[in-house]
Amino acid sequence: MRYSYYPGCSAESTARDQYMSVNEVAIALNIELIEIKGWTCCGSTPAHHTDKILSIALPVANLLMAQKTGLEMVVFCAACYNRMKVANHEIQTNPEIRKEIAATLGEDYDGSVKVHHFIEVLIKEIGVKKLKEAFTHSLYGLKVASYYGCLLVRPKDVTQFDDPENPTIMDKLIKLMGGEMIDWPHKVECCGGGFALSRTDIVVELSNSILGMAEASGAQCMAVACPMCQINLDMRQSDIHKIKGRDYNLPVVYITQLLGLCLGISPKKLGMDKCVVSPKPIIELVKVAE
Repeated sequence: MRYSYYPGCSAESTARDQYMSVNEVAIALNIELIEIKGWTCCGSTPAHHTDKILSIALPVANLLMAQKTGLEMVVFCAACYNRMKVANHEIQTNPEIRKEIAATLGEDYDGSVKVHHFIEVLIKEIGVKKLKEAFTHSLYGLKVASYYGCLLVRPKDVTQFDDPENPTIMDKLIKLMGGEMIDWPHKVECCGGGFALSRTDIVVELSNSILGMAEASGAQCMAVACPMCQINLDMRQSDIHKIKGRDYNLPVVYITQLLGLCLGISPKKLGMDKCVVSPKPIIELVKVAE
């Protein structure tokens, strides 16, 4: 099983733990991720707030590189996933946009590269049976709040990832790993996203609401599939404590880190030492050696 892999800009910096865990899980499950040579920024949130053509041209430049490999594309970052899917949609449905993008990049693109989030590959391509057979450890009833955020599920007709109001794909993985799914209402609420540095006050308000609901619902940790969401919900807990007086101490980990533990991969290889709020209780529960 081979895919062209678009890691995204944060993979080698703030989301190094995400990059590490995705690669380790892929290796364990015999998924070959071939990193696209010369990939560039997809534009994420800033581009589509600045210029529509730029916001489409940036992801299309990467889709063209993926197209040359003859492979379907896999991404993990929710923002990158969303921008790739939006670019494909615009190219497929708007001939004028397609012409303008072709003129901008000097090459035509037809919108044909299939884009998958890594979670979709696990559920739809590897499948529940093979995943279960591969697990050597369990979450032993760990209560996990699956947090999807905004960009994986919306717009529904573009991403086609899961139900936009009540997605369950990560919940299925939690159950498969022996964890307890938390039924909670904030799984697709916005955490503040790209305001992480420019408007931390907004991020504190939104993240506080999400963490508060996860705690009230009985969660022992949160599982995410987006680098920006992980940073906001993990790193901002100290700010929330200073400003709001709320001390959650709630681990926020990537779903791939939980998968890696259940596959017997060491926490260090999964980058779990990079979390701000210590995931030590999870590691001790699953009993995976370093």
